[in-house]
Amino acid sequence: MPVASSSQSAQAGAVPSAQEENAELAKFRAEWLEELQRRKDEASGASKNSAPTGSTSSTQVNRAGQPTTGVLQFDTFKIQENLAVSAARDTAATTPPALTHPAVRDGAIQPPPQTFPILEKALKAYRQAVDYEQKGNYDEALVLYRQAFRLDDNVDRAYRREEKLKAIVREQQALQAPKPATEIDELAENFKEGARITSPPILKKGHGITGTIASIVAPFLENALQFEPEKEGEPVLLNMLPEELLVVILGNLDPTSIERFAKVSKKARVVSLDPGIWRKLVQRTYLPPQIPDYDVIVPVIEKFSWDFRRVYIEQPRLRLDGVYIATCHYVRPGLSENSWVNTSHLITYHRYLRFYPNGLVLSLLANEEHSPQSIIPLLKPTLRMNGLFSGQWTLNGTIVQLTNLLDASGRFSTSLPSSDGVLSGGVSRVSGHSHGNANSTSDRSDQEPRYTFSMTLNLRSRPLGRWNRMDIESYDSVNIETGDVYPIMLKHERPFWFSKVRSYS
Repeated sequence: MPVASSSQSAQAGAVPSAQEENAELAKFRAEWLEELQRRKDEASGASKNSAPTGSTSSTQVNRAGQPTTGVLQFDTFKIQENLAVSAARDTAATTPPALTHPAVRDGAIQPPPQTFPILEKALKAYRQAVDYEQKGNYDEALVLYRQAFRLDDNVDRAYRREEKLKAIVREQQALQAPKPATEIDELAENFKEGARITSPPILKKGHGITGTIASIVAPFLENALQFEPEKEGEPVLLNMLPEELLVVILGNLDPTSIERFAKVSKKARVVSLDPGIWRKLVQRTYLPPQIPDYDVIVPVIEKFSWDFRRVYIEQPRLRLDGVYIATCHYVRPGLSENSWVNTSHLITYHRYLRFYPNGLVLSLLANEEHSPQSIIPLLKPTLRMNGLFSGQWTLNGTIVQLTNLLDASGRFSTSLPSSDGVLSGGVSRVSGHSHGNANSTSDRSDQEPRYTFSMTLNLRSRPLGRWNRMDIESYDSVNIETGDVYPIMLKHERPFWFSKVRSYS
């Protein structure tokens, strides 16, 4: 027998080389595979001939082709099955859920074409079941629920993900849609009722001016001031203009222009401090989402003793007339042909945040190939670029909260659903999995995003009144299906600094 011959060779002290061991191992594997194939053919032939039970022989054949009747007989088919099951279990335990899907082969997502109609049919049945349940028809709803789960086990997750994505898209499209005149008038009336700024109880000259500037201009108020000409003997036409009309004109300017005018003379400084000018700025600026609700602004004004200028300067606000930019750097080691020379690369990238008065925010991450001069004029909701996200923003004190940051680069379908509940673009929905070839541009545009992102920032002012800096406090990804929040660690991030933009044309 081969066992005896091998023991005899071992006793003889013959030590085979590595090449001989490899040759013997390869020969053993070939014979073992041949034996498995032969037994499989015999089993299939026996099933075809319908052999009666109990007529099978107990004789075993070893790898040398000799029959044996030993006690230790191994079922090679059972061993192979157990090995395959254990290997699959180990692979599933160490592989992310998205990669254990049977459609993932060789690292590429290749779903069978029949998966899409089955899931669409399951989602349709699930939607009808939800509709019946809301109407109180529980028997019909139960039947449809069972039908949907028989078609797809994860249809409930796909339905929840679809509904949440629809809600996010509706909110963002509602922010971008122009509001009708009636709605604008209604919002204006609500602001007048909720944030009504009444006059202070005591009216006198110089009232509404507090802080350091009040002590500076106090001597000016005792005497009559006039605009003085740059050259003596020249007329000053501004002296012919009533102060009331000058206040109305200044009220239509931006704060930077008002402060530049105030540097002209003492008269200009006093006129620029009129509460009516800064009251209009406060009314135009501090609206939701700059404040949580309309009732917040009145206590703030009372805290500053009706000094609207200090309210505008010291009360936190997000700048809407430009872009917040974070310039980030990190060093990456490179390759060098000379071992005595170390090569390092300085990598630069930018983060952009643009805020809109209606609560829409655009977030863009761009590499050094795109300079800020080329990006800023294009930073609009119509932009389609890798790294672009759109969401909503709110400000509470100095905390800026960005929510529902959804990929707006065009890779995913973000259209509103049609009447049958299917997103336009032929979107394939499989819970937790993306379908289509990852290298195909047409397939990528028909996928649905699986995650949204949220960001928390701290607003600061350097110097006072600028509100031109934001520090990232946290950055999280939110699973649309489950709602789970996963924090993202940012290593090379830098604070955002505000840059004013004159025009986006």
